Amino acid sequence: MTASNKPASGGYQTDSPRFDRPLSPHLQVYRWQITMLTSILHRATGIVLSVGALLLTCWLVAVAIGGEHYARVAAIITHPAGQAFLFLWSIAFFYHFANGIRHLLWDAGWGFEIKRMYASGYTVFAFVVAATAITWWLAWDKIGGGA
Repeated sequence: MTASNKPASGGYQTDSPRFDRPLSPHLQVYRWQITMLTSILHRATGIVLSVGALLLTCWLVAVAIGGEHYARVAAIITHPAGQAFLFLWSIAFFYHFANGIRHLLWDAGWGFEIKRMYASGYTVFAFVVAATAITWWLAWDKIGGGA
């Protein structure tokens, strides 16, 4: 290397104007769109479902053991924080389910037009609201507090 392009410490040329910008585009560079939101939410709901599956496993083990173990897990589930988690978990379940079907349709080659992408995204959100509301209404009516 010549003296004029000798790298700075760490092996990078810091006097170049290209170092004044991010190395790659990031979320803050783009204008938010429904396709971006659905993609991020699909990943996030997958994580939430994984945590919920672990808690479901704990509940199943407590049912199998019975007695004090089941009472402890039942107390956690019936606590307002437990109910809030179950509500959010059901939203994540219905979202991941509906958006997974949307992805299957994409795999089949349907819905790549911009209007269909937006329509299917809004349909997923509408389904999530309806399915979650119906599920919790039925659960409340049959199990929880309906008269």
